[in-house]
Amino acid sequence: MNNLVDLDAAPALAPSPRNRRAMILPVVIFAAFALVPLVLLFGSQNYILAIVTRIMILALGAMALDLLIGYGAMISFGHAAFVGLGAYSVAILASHGITDGFVQLAAVIASSVIFALITGAISLRTKGVYFIMITLAFGQMLFFLTTSLAAYGGDDGLTLAARSTFFGLKFMKNDLAMYYVTFGVLLGAYILLRAVVGSRFGRVLRGIRENPVRMEAIGFAPYRYQLTAYVIAGLIAGVSGFLLANQTEFVSPAYTAWQRSGELIFVLVLGGLGSLHGAILGAAAFTILADVLSHYTENWAMIFGPILILVVLFARGGIQSLFGGKS
Repeated sequence: MNNLVDLDAAPALAPSPRNRRAMILPVVIFAAFALVPLVLLFGSQNYILAIVTRIMILALGAMALDLLIGYGAMISFGHAAFVGLGAYSVAILASHGITDGFVQLAAVIASSVIFALITGAISLRTKGVYFIMITLAFGQMLFFLTTSLAAYGGDDGLTLAARSTFFGLKFMKNDLAMYYVTFGVLLGAYILLRAVVGSRFGRVLRGIRENPVRMEAIGFAPYRYQLTAYVIAGLIAGVSGFLLANQTEFVSPAYTAWQRSGELIFVLVLGGLGSLHGAILGAAAFTILADVLSHYTENWAMIFGPILILVVLFARGGIQSLFGGKS
């Protein structure tokens, strides 16, 4: 029972001024997201709405990956597979005339959870670089599977026949409605993940990250906790794929490629590992930088690379460290 006392009855410490500032930051971020459409009411808003919606979708996938890397020290190079799985679940059903969002979400959840259970159960039998490589292998397996789906576009991808409907209503066809749906999902996922990492489960997960042998010695099974975190992360990433498919109205095997997984890791490093709102800041910085730089050169990644190196060298906590604390 000692381990229960250590994890559940630890005395609450008063937050430092630095951490209090960090607690305010998520409120500011979500308030800004909520107010963006209102600021744009008197001008052309379609382009800005599309960019910010894309930021929130990317942030959703990055937060899911942060649960693995930032809190569980499980570096996955195949996390984009879940995003692609969610997107293809929507597109394939839509191609058969099934546009009901609840049915599509059920398919997204089922496919993401099953894929996460199978791949996680195998991947977590390995550690370190072997874990990285096996997650990469599973991601590439899904990539080659999607390229072979000739009935659903193959290499060329697949255009959605229509966006998802709920209760027969096509409100997601409206970009502003799509924006606020994405905002609501991001906010809900943030609250859920904050609850997860702040719970006894989250404390055990961080303990496993620091010293898995000691955690096992005091009665915790690292494998079960890590697999649960892997499934949660895969599920949330699958939901981000659902939103991505609806926003772009197009799916492609590129969604599942290892480069997309690399982008998610770049986002976390840029924003700050082990910080949920850092993942959101990283998604915003990555998307805006990529959009601006791509206007000047197709090889924008050549410029982005040195920027990332500078962040790693001089701001090791990422962008969120400029505001203090972690979530």
